[in-house]
Amino acid sequence: MSAIFRILAVALFGLSFAHGTAAQGVLRVSAIPDEAPTELQRKFKPLGEYLAQETGMKVEFTPVTDYAAVVESLATKKLDLAWLGGFTFVQTKLRTNGTAIPIVQRAEDEIFTSRFIVPAGSKAKTLADLKGKTFAFGSPSSTSGHLMPRFFLLQAGINPDKDFKNVAFSGAHDATVAFVAGGKAEAGVLNASVWDKLVKAKNPNALKVRVLATTPPYYDYNWTVRGDLDPALVKKLTAAFLKLDPANPAHKAILDLQRASKFIPTKASNYDGIENAAKSAGLIK
Repeated sequence: MSAIFRILAVALFGLSFAHGTAAQGVLRVSAIPDEAPTELQRKFKPLGEYLAQETGMKVEFTPVTDYAAVVESLATKKLDLAWLGGFTFVQTKLRTNGTAIPIVQRAEDEIFTSRFIVPAGSKAKTLADLKGKTFAFGSPSSTSGHLMPRFFLLQAGINPDKDFKNVAFSGAHDATVAFVAGGKAEAGVLNASVWDKLVKAKNPNALKVRVLATTPPYYDYNWTVRGDLDPALVKKLTAAFLKLDPANPAHKAILDLQRASKFIPTKASNYDGIENAAKSAGLIK
């Protein structure tokens, strides 16, 4: 009898694991480090408390040092839910053989853009004027701080690896502004959302630079779950995001921190353009 019991216990454990039950009632969450870690923690805290209420689970947010760590942690089941950029979602999709599931995006992420910036006193008037200059991207895995700007530069006849005097990677959008403002680069690029936030806050570095050009729109950020997460939990999480209502003051505070008017459903095919751009730019095979 005890042998049968052990067999049943192992079978039940395997079944639980296969359905992706979150470890001991804890929802493990992270985000790509596209801003300073303290800012990411500040932005997530109210959202994490809300998700805990909606799911009945303890929510743990773990900051990471680079974009690749988020992709790998989702693929190795160390995370249940992650805030990804379009390119990191594509990388996650490829790393997980297409099993990772993007559940929601901000309405703003359907028409996302990047801003090319130069020092306020720069004589540059067009992107072509940046040839021969030093240039700063964000993270190598950033959609809005590297991939899509690189893609649009190539479309404009500018090869960053050949036409810029030097290319640097600042690591984050706010850091790119600091690079250009501080003279570490003669131009740079960051996403429009962070740029608008810095301008609104009268960030000292933002006051020292200006926008030279804006990219065409593309899809960007989303919240993605690992593919084997319990479908009932995935449904709860999706519903929780979609229920956030800007007419509700408590919800509006959460949405404002996420720089979102609202969350809307998304799907993997929305990011096919990102994948094609990455292949075109030689960033993935």
